Amino acid sequence: MRHVLPLFLALCSCTTDAAEPAPKSQAPKGFWDTWGDGRAELAGYRLVQPRYGEQRRGEAVLIFVTEDFTDATRVKSDGGHGDEYPVIKLNETRDFQTGVYDYNVMTSAFVRLDGRDALGVPTKVAFGAQEWCGHVYDHVITHGDRYDRTTHSYFDGEADQQTKMEIPKRAVFLDAMPLFARGFAGDLVAPGGAVEVQLHPRLIDLRFQHRGAEWMPGRITREVVATPVEVPAGSFAVERLTVTSGDRVWAYDIEQAAPHRLIRWSGPDGETGELTGSIRTDYWSKHDEGDESLRRDLGLGDPSWLRGD
Repeated sequence: MRHVLPLFLALCSCTTDAAEPAPKSQAPKGFWDTWGDGRAELAGYRLVQPRYGEQRRGEAVLIFVTEDFTDATRVKSDGGHGDEYPVIKLNETRDFQTGVYDYNVMTSAFVRLDGRDALGVPTKVAFGAQEWCGHVYDHVITHGDRYDRTTHSYFDGEADQQTKMEIPKRAVFLDAMPLFARGFAGDLVAPGGAVEVQLHPRLIDLRFQHRGAEWMPGRITREVVATPVEVPAGSFAVERLTVTSGDRVWAYDIEQAAPHRLIRWSGPDGETGELTGSIRTDYWSKHDEGDESLRRDLGLGDPSWLRGD
């Protein structure tokens, strides 16, 4: 959040027009001092998820980690490829109940850090949802000024689809906003400023609303919140990035102090996520009996009943 790109230094409270070219997506100064240690940040959230006209309570976990991508296949590289580049990855999981059955939803967003892509445009977004009726999978791969999208669904008329879409200037994908709001690839907007953008809807919203993708004119502002924000994890001084498109509003409260965690977010129709706890660890090695206790540090339930306790 403190690493403002030179292009924005002169903007301050000015508005940037969506027709102007976006700065490039690259790691800001000092980024690798924290994020080059091979560990991930795990953050638990108390979730309110609108579904079927009601507010569903659940839990979300956001996982932030860096890795090397290979451009040919857009997956994590194990080395030996000539087309590798660094990304910051967000894996966002949501688990919530709807009556007798539950939803398990995951969105992954990958943002390049080498200055090749426009700031606001991830290199890949993937989405999956599982519930008792069936499951769906959706992913978007960007290629400069266009993207390819592949969708698989259990709904009649949606089974297997492939589409292409142009990416306008000053595009921002809402699925990657938790990454952009934290300044991991540079700042979308200067403190006290505003920028006019073209918004791509979240894949979870397209799925739940059964609608196609279309670009939405939007505006992003950034301001310091005068009073601390209270969430289950504590009290935090934050900056707020607010995204508006028509009457739809998303807000992201970002911790002012390093490492600038996402403290709270809110969205249309009553959606909210509030931080319950966070840790930094190599979570992929924490798969043994007893490692469930780490969930307490995230403010999540300890599933001891699974072990027969």
